[in-house]
Amino acid sequence: MKAILGIAAAAALLVAGQAAADDQLALAQKSGCMACHQVAVKVVGPAYKDVAKKYAADKGAVDKLTKKVIAGGKDVWGPVPMPPKGGNAAVKDEDIKKIVAWVLTLK
Repeated sequence: MKAILGIAAAAALLVAGQAAADDQLALAQKSGCMACHQVAVKVVGPAYKDVAKKYAADKGAVDKLTKKVIAGGKDVWGPVPMPPKGGNAAVKDEDIKKIVAWVLTLK
């Protein structure tokens, strides 16, 4: 019985984790991020999985990358610059931080 409850609890956590990831993907889509980025494939900007890999060991990556997205940047992933807030000034800074935190969880 305990094993069944343990399995059920683990399954519930997985479902909750997937729901949160789906919410962050939807937020990235709504914010316009997916126009230049995809999860696994480089488009205009780097694939999110490549970003996660590059910053995997950087404990301050969420704050660092949030500031970069807000301010914009260039010459990090190639010659195409990233405009401030990804070109969407309406995106809230806290939403950018949520998206960045999600990106860094990708493998």
